[in-house]
Amino acid sequence: MLRYAFFLAPALIAAPVVAQDWTVDHGASSVGFETTVSGGSVNGTFSDWSAEIVLDPDNLEGARIDARVMTATGSTGNTQMDQTMLSNSGLNPVAHEAATFLSEDIRATDNGYQAHGTLTIAGTAQDIVLPFTLDIADGRAIADSRYTLARTDYGVGSPSWGSAAAEVTLILHVEANAAQ
Repeated sequence: MLRYAFFLAPALIAAPVVAQDWTVDHGASSVGFETTVSGGSVNGTFSDWSAEIVLDPDNLEGARIDARVMTATGSTGNTQMDQTMLSNSGLNPVAHEAATFLSEDIRATDNGYQAHGTLTIAGTAQDIVLPFTLDIADGRAIADSRYTLARTDYGVGSPSWGSAAAEVTLILHVEANAAQ
């Protein structure tokens, strides 16, 4: 019997550890943003987005986040602001249908996690570190993140925008169920 265990040990060591897949609960989740325009706070959301998430806190080596936000669905509730945001000098959804984030490098920190990845907005890609908190209980995960970016780093806006929406904070709330 011991001889068989000796032969099985290398196979067990070499067996890949499978990370957990998650199914996003869109009804309980949101992708939003906040910024400042003319001294006033502006909040908005994107209604059409998707995320494929593979994450197990005990196996971050196999973790992956692949998210897409359909830029044409951005809304502040203010027609004039929405038209500017979705114009050719804004997010330009005609030319850039989606903003994307891809991370295959997720790390635990003292305050939660960091997803090291590439955020692409309006065709411009930037490497970022997206901080997030994560609570998992009874097969349900809840993650929250806030990330502030400079819109000009992504080529969004024109000189006429001045300092309007110079910084935009992404506000992510994702609830997901463990996939079977």
